[in-house]
Amino acid sequence: MDYAQALAHLDANANYDKTGTIADPSLETIERMMSVMGDPQHTYAVIHVTGTNGKGSTAQMITRLVMAHGLTVGTYSSPHLERINERMSYNCEPISDEDFAEQIGAVADLEVLAGVQPTYFEIVTAAAFRWFSDLAVDVAVIEVGLLGRWDATNVVDAQVAVITNIGLDHTEFAGPNKTDIAREKAGIIKSGSAVVLGETDPELVAIFRAEGGAVMLERGEDFDCLENNLAVGGRVLDLRTPTTVYTDVFVPLNGRHQGDNAAVALTAVEAFFAAPLTEEIVTEGFAEVLMPGRFEVLNHLPLVIVDGAHNPAGADTCAQVFFEDFHPEGRRLLIVGCLKGRDPVELLSALRADEYDVVYCCTAPSQRGLPAAELAAAARAVGCDDVIQMSTVTAACERALTDAGVDDAIVATGSLYVVGEARPFMLRRRMA
Repeated sequence: MDYAQALAHLDANANYDKTGTIADPSLETIERMMSVMGDPQHTYAVIHVTGTNGKGSTAQMITRLVMAHGLTVGTYSSPHLERINERMSYNCEPISDEDFAEQIGAVADLEVLAGVQPTYFEIVTAAAFRWFSDLAVDVAVIEVGLLGRWDATNVVDAQVAVITNIGLDHTEFAGPNKTDIAREKAGIIKSGSAVVLGETDPELVAIFRAEGGAVMLERGEDFDCLENNLAVGGRVLDLRTPTTVYTDVFVPLNGRHQGDNAAVALTAVEAFFAAPLTEEIVTEGFAEVLMPGRFEVLNHLPLVIVDGAHNPAGADTCAQVFFEDFHPEGRRLLIVGCLKGRDPVELLSALRADEYDVVYCCTAPSQRGLPAAELAAAARAVGCDDVIQMSTVTAACERALTDAGVDDAIVATGSLYVVGEARPFMLRRRMA
């Protein structure tokens, strides 16, 4: 199987990213596949990360801190921005096309032996676990794909279970309340797991305590971000863990919320090693963190920002970072697209779209993309005065760049699909 055949094999299987539905939410298929493969997910230590928002950034911080400690790390995340290879990496280097094809081919051969018809996500998850085992990684940092309890990644037995926060998302599978979401995410906790909990709502905290785990570390009680200050290119933080106060820690990511993510990540790594980290490891690990597509500044003059906010909580954070930390002298231009199933009015309101001078509404490049006309109608409904309807993300980016002056700011957001198309286009234009 070559790379093109591997992609074709994946596309032939049920894919939540394309359909927005899951026929059989259970672990039965992935457990059968793992058993036939010899349970590769049990051959290395695991730090398992879930949460409504921030889990991608937190997983990357954990990865970098563990690498700075001298260990080899396999990282599994989803979805990808531009290429599926991004989903699995070894010491932050994405899997090669050849290795990807080999792993997908191996899993495909085992599907018949296992007697199952796995989904797209189950195949990729199985391939990642097998690849990490082949590489003999010291640690795997595994990001949950959807919720937790029946997510395909939950066949691991995590030494550390991390929950960043709880918001209302994926309520079609676990809802309608945050308590329902919390119960599903609590499912990643195993009896021997050290639990690092970033959520602070007492009602939700009680749900995680009830799930068990070897030890529970809670934000606000056992760890916290004490100081969180804006700096050039990121934040400067004072972080308190159960053992240590780390001062003047630079994290090269935008947004006050990254302070909370950093506190969670640092505590998770301390829990994994059962010891504090040296100042050198903390400095080195955080300094290397990169998060493409997460409030990423791509250009200046005009300022160009892309952010993968795709739910109201993420959109609210995007707006908070932009309006609090960035003050363009010129106009504010918003490029936005979203998926069907999202409430566009709620998303646009959270983005504070009515505070932008121009809003370019486009169709997200997905079978689930909400038509630009519907999104434009929602933008007008929330009070946006200058709304421009564009058929594609690329067309919206081209128009916004044409309209923008050097003092203006452009933000492209609303879906990772939007960012996945806008980011490479904007970078190419920057290099032109």
